[in-house]
Amino acid sequence: MSDPTRESAFALLQAVLTKNTSLDVALDALPPLDARDRAAAHRLAASVLRHSGTLDAVLEPFLLRQPPVPVRHILWLGAAAFLLLGAPAHAAVGTAVDLARAKKLAPFAGLVNAVLRKVVAAGPEALESLDMPRLDTPAWAWASWGKNARAIATAQALEAPLDISVKPGVTLEGELLPTGSVRFSAGTSVLDLPGFATGDIWVQDAAAALPAKLLAVQPGERVLDLCAAPGGKTAQLAAAGALVTAVERDKARMGTLKGNLTRLNLTVDCVLADAVTWRPEQKFSAILLDAPCSATGTIRRHPDLLHLRKPRDVQTLTKAQDTLLDAAADMLAPGGRIIYAVCSLQPEEGAARIDAACVRLGLRRDPLSLPEMPEAVTPQGDVRTHPGMWPQRGGLDGFFIARLVRAKAGGTEDDDIVECSSPPCPQGERGPEFTDQG
Repeated sequence: MSDPTRESAFALLQAVLTKNTSLDVALDALPPLDARDRAAAHRLAASVLRHSGTLDAVLEPFLLRQPPVPVRHILWLGAAAFLLLGAPAHAAVGTAVDLARAKKLAPFAGLVNAVLRKVVAAGPEALESLDMPRLDTPAWAWASWGKNARAIATAQALEAPLDISVKPGVTLEGELLPTGSVRFSAGTSVLDLPGFATGDIWVQDAAAALPAKLLAVQPGERVLDLCAAPGGKTAQLAAAGALVTAVERDKARMGTLKGNLTRLNLTVDCVLADAVTWRPEQKFSAILLDAPCSATGTIRRHPDLLHLRKPRDVQTLTKAQDTLLDAAADMLAPGGRIIYAVCSLQPEEGAARIDAACVRLGLRRDPLSLPEMPEAVTPQGDVRTHPGMWPQRGGLDGFFIARLVRAKAGGTEDDDIVECSSPPCPQGERGPEFTDQG
């Protein structure tokens, strides 16, 4: 009989890889499980999802033909437990064999046993000759990340640390990052941190905290936050003293947004509506648009993403991003500013959207400054972070952030606001056009 950790990890893989379910949703759908077993199952499944290419390379020499998908998943789990997570050899092999039998795959139990024994005999040294970052990254993603591909792929293999945002005036023991976030080691529980129960802190990756920071709101300023849930950026704006209107179209996500704001004791005008069609009575001088995107910048936290995303998804998302930018521009007052942000590493969702918006909407790009992280500022004045940055500190999520402005009525833009056109990327920085890979 297989153990609950392996059973649950197998269920997670099946949900992600055969049903296109996100790992978080699959985790929530698991039967009741001891917290320790649940965490172990998540860790094992995440390890497989991060390193499936490497695991295939390890297993390939010992397979005469491709096994059925469920059997391959069992082999992945056994190999990952031993090679990547340090499980004892007998446990890694034995639980995999038991799992095969429990899943009515008894005819393959001998194959699982034989192959994993060979993996154990080869030992962790088998990994040393492999290019793990390349093996574990889909070709379309690697190509699109250009010169940063290896740094990103190397960073995504590591579990992300816990980053915390704090209300103004609140101090928290931890590593204070240059941009103001407070960092704790991976595995830290936010529930155990001082300030959580009192509503003074919230979980937010250091890169995710940059868009609201760069909007630079003033106390009492009316601010529009579009696609606001789950509310980390909303909280930043409200904690800075802005009068925030937060728009979210999904009812469940709106519930999450309101719940988070209630815990943080922050007052925000929450509007359940589609930002594409909703319009306020008065236009806003400051708008934050954290647009729906492929979320490839969050692969350290969501290793299922590169399995679930397809190149064609980006083409659909860019159309939605353009539509939201159109809506934001329609709600922007003269002299106002928009911060556009996506937690994506894909170039189509970044500078290309800003270039197109400037041509289409008559807005102009206002170059950003980030003295705390100058390496993240692009030649066009946008901000681009990726997981390979800050390697000594533990990296950060991938984000693209740009600021757009509208001229004041009867006036002109400041001299330092530039035309929205990006120079050609140096050779190797821009990936090929996305094509349907199936």
